[in-house]
Amino acid sequence: MHSQVKSVASLSLLYAFRMLGLFMVLPVMMLYGDGYAGATPFLLGVALGAYGLTQAVFQIPLGLLSDLFGRKPVILIGLLIFAIGSLVAGSATSIEGLIIGRALQGAGAIASAIMAMVADLTTEDNRTKAMAAIGASIGLSFSIAMVLGPVLASVAGLSGVFFVTCGLALLGVLVLLFVVPKPAQPAGKSHRDSGAIPALMGKTAQNPQLLRLNLGIFSLHFVLMSAFVVVPRILESGLGIARESHWHIYLGLLLGALIIMMPFMMLAERKRMVKQVFLLAIFLLGVALVALALWHATAMVVITLLLLFFVAFNLLEATLPSLVSKVAPAGAKGTAMGLYSTSQFLGAFAGGTLGGWLLEQHSATAVLFVAATVTAVWLLVAIFMQAPRYLTSICINVGGDFARTPAVLSVTGVAEALMVPEEGLLYLKVDRQALDQQQLAHVVGTEV
Repeated sequence: MHSQVKSVASLSLLYAFRMLGLFMVLPVMMLYGDGYAGATPFLLGVALGAYGLTQAVFQIPLGLLSDLFGRKPVILIGLLIFAIGSLVAGSATSIEGLIIGRALQGAGAIASAIMAMVADLTTEDNRTKAMAAIGASIGLSFSIAMVLGPVLASVAGLSGVFFVTCGLALLGVLVLLFVVPKPAQPAGKSHRDSGAIPALMGKTAQNPQLLRLNLGIFSLHFVLMSAFVVVPRILESGLGIARESHWHIYLGLLLGALIIMMPFMMLAERKRMVKQVFLLAIFLLGVALVALALWHATAMVVITLLLLFFVAFNLLEATLPSLVSKVAPAGAKGTAMGLYSTSQFLGAFAGGTLGGWLLEQHSATAVLFVAATVTAVWLLVAIFMQAPRYLTSICINVGGDFARTPAVLSVTGVAEALMVPEEGLLYLKVDRQALDQQQLAHVVGTEV
């Protein structure tokens, strides 16, 4: 058990280092990027979102390569590419160099390989908790980055942010080499609940419910990137808040949003009102964007609307992966999450790029109205999604000769069952509240 805790903690740290580096530029790129030769709002928007395009291209392939060549070599290469990208961006004097650096940062796409390594180093019964810990590290990284980015940029400029990011990547290399335990097998194997399976991609990509969620995460990160094309400038130029003080604003907003969102999260899960809370959050996100577009000349109004924005964003960021987990068929969760993540990164690229172009050609108001329009389309699509079944994924090691899948399906609380003989694993979707664990343990011949 101690080794599993060590594995999850060290891999969460790796993930956090990388996400910190990617997100720290979010609140500062549009403020400090004007000093680069050839910089325009459009090209700065491209630089802001460029990591998303390369991340989307490489994250599933690198996960699959880690099945063939092992997790550590692929993660090591990804961290080194990320460090090189940070170094290129930190050394850049032109906007082209900045864009290349950001694209290289995204090309070190190790998320899928890290998730697969978590699966390698944890038992089936602890895997869900391990994945939740990784998810928590991502949320924490975002919050820290929103505060740390402005602090670092005020001291060392945008290049300083990238050099610190390079240092974090190299620190991650040391953690990988000397702290992360070595998997039992030198080369990994695919895990259906943590990695993409090529044979399942076509069917998973056509699942209507998952398509709605993929559109959702695309829209959410489109909105995030496009909003941060204009929000830092609104705070500085529109409201006269010095860029060195922006971290105070973000710290207060994120802490306030966390406190406000918690009752909604508990209501969604405990009262099984996920769809209602989900739709409310999309609606509030759209309201915040429209109101910001119309009224962004008064500090109190802007800060109140930004608080509403972060409450809605954090609720949706937490709810969407949970919905994917509930909706994905048994044995297809990893594939569904791979396509979901690809949609997320494409949304980040599109939001930064289009947001920068709109700011250059039109105005901040146009950027916010387009983001609100994307949110409205998302809300319209989400209204027609089926209310999720409150199902949890379970993976049980039963051996390759297990032949009692029909009996498993008859167990109270079991909704889906998939036996994969070559893995010796039984993948289940169950309703935890209704599940008869004793009956299931009797059928599979082991404790659940």
